[in-house]
Amino acid sequence: MPPLAAATVVFGASAAILVLEILAGRLLAPYVGVTLETYTGIIGTVLAGISVGTWLGGRAADTFDPRRLLGPLLIAGGISALLAVPLTALVASVRPGAGPVAIVFLAALGFFAPAAILSAVNPAVAKAQLHDLARTGGVVGRISAIATAGAIFGTFVTGFVLVSAIPSRSIVIGLAIVLMAGGVLLWATLGRGRGVTTPLLALALLAGGTGWAAASPQPCQRESAYFCIRVEVSGARPTGRTLYLDTLRHSYVDLADPSHLEFSYTQVVSDVMAAIEPAAAPLRALHIGGGGFTLPRYLAATRPGSTSLVLELDPEVLAVARDELGLVTSEELEVRLGDARLGVANETSDSYDLVVGDAFGGLAVPWDLTTREMVEEVKRVLHPTGIYVLNVIDYPPLGFARAETATLRAVFPHVAVIAPPARIARRDGGNIILIASETPLPLTSILDNNRSRLDDDLVIGDQFGLDDFIGDAPVLTDDFAPVDQLLTPFR
Repeated sequence: MPPLAAATVVFGASAAILVLEILAGRLLAPYVGVTLETYTGIIGTVLAGISVGTWLGGRAADTFDPRRLLGPLLIAGGISALLAVPLTALVASVRPGAGPVAIVFLAALGFFAPAAILSAVNPAVAKAQLHDLARTGGVVGRISAIATAGAIFGTFVTGFVLVSAIPSRSIVIGLAIVLMAGGVLLWATLGRGRGVTTPLLALALLAGGTGWAAASPQPCQRESAYFCIRVEVSGARPTGRTLYLDTLRHSYVDLADPSHLEFSYTQVVSDVMAAIEPAAAPLRALHIGGGGFTLPRYLAATRPGSTSLVLELDPEVLAVARDELGLVTSEELEVRLGDARLGVANETSDSYDLVVGDAFGGLAVPWDLTTREMVEEVKRVLHPTGIYVLNVIDYPPLGFARAETATLRAVFPHVAVIAPPARIARRDGGNIILIASETPLPLTSILDNNRSRLDDDLVIGDQFGLDDFIGDAPVLTDDFAPVDQLLTPFR
């Protein structure tokens, strides 16, 4: 086998495996969310496929002419990659859950086979290149190095270029076409192929698989580098719209009435806003996370003259908000794209009356936005009388919510938790609002506002059982912030 052909095949097969591994996160996200567990399940499954494929591929190369194996391996790898899309969508439609078992099952269903099949290419190429036992180490080392280079290339080109430019399904279909075309070419040359049976069979499988992949359920109206995005019309309010990011019902917007707050956690945040004195005075607000931009629009409607700067990571989320959720940006409601941690660091000290943390990756707040170092930055940009309001999601035993509360108290002298009684008691899960300030918090006013809406949330603060709520929860730092594990401990 010519050295250049061998290098090309190994490079391409290894790159394809990493392309699929990265795309697996996007393809599974609409069904199981984006957490550390998701990527752990995907990486472990793909590594298992690589291990099995390398072992079996080596045995096959010792049994058969390795040159005759390469074409069928690439064709089979392309077919299995193509089938990953409809198979995962089909099984996910029955809602198998979002825990570790479901994640590993879906990852194995879609991506174990292509990883195993394409990994069998490397030992077959190594066998085809070996002509002198004295050069075994050099041949195997060269192939291993080329395979690693291909994996690096596949990682970089997918993460930095393809995902932000092309829908994930289109990338998979294109990759399958390239693999199958390469397989047919190798079969016709190195495999000493004759006739048209194999090319026609490959073409038929490609056409059928592409059609099935294209026709399989598509959970996304739009797909960004970060989220599967869709907007649904609310049945209760004709002008109501709900924004979904992956599996999370993220935001609700009433196109005709920005003062309407549908989600209970936004209503609690409004209780805090209304308690900031002087009443009805304009506020300078910094919003970490945009989503549907519900709260900045609510603030503009209820406190005229207020200014809001929203830090949003995903340009596609902003585009959807403008196109479908009626967002109009202005000097009073500015949106700045980019990482929120860096965005906060660039803001002037003592410049905001209110900071609202409402950024999520799946159910979890991104870990770098939860740490003591981040909270210190928030404290820096807040006016001494300002309030930091943070929305978190957690489930019993509330490991993350309690740790984040401990983190806030390590930085701010005054901290409180607002949530329904069952969540405070760790019997139920959902949204929990944390608030912090350098000055005493207006807890009485917040509770009065809550009761005026006929709500029954509990407010626990410095003198109302905060120590019992925190317990032995750790302070999160840049060096230790296991947010996903605290949020969904392995059970």
